[in-house]
Amino acid sequence: MCGRFTLSLDSAELQEAFASFHFPASIGPRYNISPSQPILAIPNDGKNQADFFTWGLIPGWAKAPASGLINARAETLAEKPSFRGSYRHKRCLILANGFYEWKAESGQNAKTPYFIHLKDHQPFAMAGLWDEWHSPEGSLIKSCAIITTLPNSLMTNLHARMPVILSPQDYATWLSPNEQHPTNLSHLLRAYPAEEMTAYPVSAQVNSPKNDRPELLAAL
Repeated sequence: MCGRFTLSLDSAELQEAFASFHFPASIGPRYNISPSQPILAIPNDGKNQADFFTWGLIPGWAKAPASGLINARAETLAEKPSFRGSYRHKRCLILANGFYEWKAESGQNAKTPYFIHLKDHQPFAMAGLWDEWHSPEGSLIKSCAIITTLPNSLMTNLHARMPVILSPQDYATWLSPNEQHPTNLSHLLRAYPAEEMTAYPVSAQVNSPKNDRPELLAAL
């Protein structure tokens, strides 16, 4: 599962890091992004334009916008009704520069939050799925989910799942606006190399979505 992440960059920094894409001017740093909040994603609509989507996928065929699905298991994307249409037609990049997981420590009742990021401190793109839900009254909700996979050796000690982090050379394939058969994409949905990642414990203040400040990233 991936239930919290960070994108502590502004528009100019994102534009420098992801030069092939276009970004809104009003992006500010966020240190504790939580489900149901708006998150920055780049859909495969051929525009290469980042936009805000609600974190929690609502399939277009849903009768009502119930609580969205924040994660989608890579192994069953082609089978699950909630995901298989988006897997073929509506894929996206979800931008981040780190994420949190909680580890059960021996002798402690509460789990310890860890912050996980790339060793070079660069932002990255997680594989995602998106969809649009139209209400009977005509309103529109654009939503998305993060794809997860089995953990690498670093993440194994923290959690049984991890988000799929795509390599830059795979962005174009993932963002193709054309329908893709699952067999053309499944090789992308693998664990990112553990040797390029690091993790450290952080304050339990991150447990509350109300807390969103730089101090959350400080190592204990």
